[in-house]
Amino acid sequence: MTEINSYDPSILPAGIRSRFVDGVNGLRVHVLEAGYEGDDRPCLLLLHGFPELAFSWRKVMPALAAAGYHVVAPDQRGYGRTIGWDGAYDGDLRSFRQTNLVTDMLALVAALGRRSVDAVIGHDFGAHVAAHCALIRPDVFRAMVLMSAPYAGPPPLTPKPQPDVHAGMAALARPRKHYQWYYSTREANGDMRHCPQGVHDFLRAYYHHKSADWPENRTFPLRGWIAEELAKMPTYYIMDRDRNMAETVAPEMPSAAQVAACRWLPEAELRVYSSEYERNGFQGGLQWYRCGTSPDIAAELRLFAGRTVDVPSLFIGGKSDWGTQQRPGAMEAMQAFACTDMRGCHLVEGAGHWVQQEQPDAVIRHLLEFLARL
Repeated sequence: MTEINSYDPSILPAGIRSRFVDGVNGLRVHVLEAGYEGDDRPCLLLLHGFPELAFSWRKVMPALAAAGYHVVAPDQRGYGRTIGWDGAYDGDLRSFRQTNLVTDMLALVAALGRRSVDAVIGHDFGAHVAAHCALIRPDVFRAMVLMSAPYAGPPPLTPKPQPDVHAGMAALARPRKHYQWYYSTREANGDMRHCPQGVHDFLRAYYHHKSADWPENRTFPLRGWIAEELAKMPTYYIMDRDRNMAETVAPEMPSAAQVAACRWLPEAELRVYSSEYERNGFQGGLQWYRCGTSPDIAAELRLFAGRTVDVPSLFIGGKSDWGTQQRPGAMEAMQAFACTDMRGCHLVEGAGHWVQQEQPDAVIRHLLEFLARL
């Protein structure tokens, strides 16, 4: 993997810088930072999801820095300008397992010269890493905020028998498949990286489809992990069996007028994402899904069966985000027993899956209220 430079400062909001941190669990990590003046500021660690980058935090970082925090957002293993990871489908898959992603963040905190951070804040797949950081090393990650992906706790020592939901989806009158298992296929990276519409337009349609701008994102609880219930979700989660993801989102490509009106993701900001994914492809991020759908790798987390997240916790999601409902019962489990010091669950109006980008002011307000009470 060829080493590349930090961002041109012109693409970043004032007060955010781009740099690299070396010696992080075998990685050279690209980070965005705000509030980096002085050594006495409390630190916040912000973890992005898929298919995103540290850049997804650009709208909230300056306000958090203005409130007195040193804010650090890395491109995680498999993403962006961080290097040292294996991007081959047949490469080192186990380096992307959750415990190693937590080790990445532990090593990053140490490389920053810190013993702990005041809070780890994760969105989407980054929320899973944030949750496991708080679960496994609460001495280092002293509070936790999850966005868009509730955490129901580690798997039990003895898993309960589950119906074959994939066979059930394939047998529906309109045959379907689950996006996470599609993302685990060998073909998924090429389907998106080499799609007919190009990476830029693919990402435009994908982000639009999962945002509050798509009017069909009206969520409700599902009754269980069964095919008939899962199939009620949009096709970006429960796909038509014979379509790949690029084909799935293509019909939802917004018009030129809609693109021009999209204030939360203008073309110049989308180009930051698309240029990175055009260069790297998607496989680095897809490896995370493969670890999640691999029974042997996922079973490693049974080591923490019965353990709870006991640090102060907060959840923020978009009111139009199916991510909060895609695992039936996860929101309820998070609040009932998985997180013992849950201090609030907020569903933000006017936001879909990309909550900190679609409605940054509301996210900033909820974060600062939570952090002020730690």
